[in-house]
Amino acid sequence: MHHMTQASNKGLIKKHDLAVGMFYFYENYMVAEVNEGIAFTLENATEMLELAKAYYGNTTPFAYISNRINSYSFNPTAHFKTVAMFPNFVGYATVTYDDINHDIAQLEKSFMNRPAQNFRTLADAIAWVEQLIVKD
Repeated sequence: MHHMTQASNKGLIKKHDLAVGMFYFYENYMVAEVNEGIAFTLENATEMLELAKAYYGNTTPFAYISNRINSYSFNPTAHFKTVAMFPNFVGYATVTYDDINHDIAQLEKSFMNRPAQNFRTLADAIAWVEQLIVKD
């Protein structure tokens, strides 16, 4: 229901179906749809992080959008380590579809040392990250 639509495929570079979920890479942002019940860790995020490095390197500015259509768990302190890997990482958006997950996402924002925002729709999250990306 909340899955990516054809309309949001504008600028889609590639979609990767990984063990932990579906990851959509765009020119300046990626959308993550982690699978139901996954305990998302730095270890099982390795493949996704390597892909992000391949697409964005250390210079292309990009944001991460967590589209939480499923419920899963992870340790928000892992954000510190992942942010350190990407000097070009400009922001983090979460999209949540109920109040409990909205509250969790609000709490998570305190762990980010980058702009972070929670949204109720994927379209709003994309609009926000697009204005974070400063065009030359």
